[in-house]
Amino acid sequence: MTSRPRSIVVLTGAGISAESGIETFRASEGLWANHHVEDVATPQGFARNPQLVYEFYNQRRRQLLTPEISPNAAHAALAKFEHEFDGEFLLVTQNVDNLHERASSQNLIHMHGELLKMRCLNSNLIFDVNEDFDYDTRCRCCRSAGNLRPQVVWFGEMPLQMNRINRALENCDMFIAIGTSGNVYPASGFYRTAKIKKASTVELNLEQTDSSFDQRVYGPATESVPLFFESLLHS
Repeated sequence: MTSRPRSIVVLTGAGISAESGIETFRASEGLWANHHVEDVATPQGFARNPQLVYEFYNQRRRQLLTPEISPNAAHAALAKFEHEFDGEFLLVTQNVDNLHERASSQNLIHMHGELLKMRCLNSNLIFDVNEDFDYDTRCRCCRSAGNLRPQVVWFGEMPLQMNRINRALENCDMFIAIGTSGNVYPASGFYRTAKIKKASTVELNLEQTDSSFDQRVYGPATESVPLFFESLLHS
């Protein structure tokens, strides 16, 4: 590694939270927690059977809030790096859990929304939520039932804050993808944007991929992420 970069964008995916016990989406089977994706993670599935979708996210929220789920060493290493790094740093996560926040990350974008938030379909106001909610729950702003949905980006919907993310990618000199496939969106698109601007690119993943990142490090995130970011701080 040569000189330390001055502006870094990090993208994290399911691989960073898997070691904390968060169940990942099994793309090869089209299943997510034993549900077909089109039933629980699309606007069409929500329109067809909202109660199934509510219960799916209620279960995931309950799991996230159990004492057994906590940030791991990879989350902690990213937060430590952010606080000690003297350049520009943006952490973008595909994950809807709150493990980055709990590890004390601050400059953070949840591009796919957040499990602990709900949104009113009438006003688009967003509310924190720690408890179950469903079709019968009355909205806090319009006082109507049936107007709430999980604040999660489903397949077919636009990820959040893409303008801000793209601006950061266009101005960074290093892009790092952690625990997400480097060959599919969004990592592939982020990689291309960063490379157009001559940024160096790094992939940290559990298993080897066929990505074109400049540097590739494979192994458990709890091992590779702390080592890599500690070395980056002292480069």
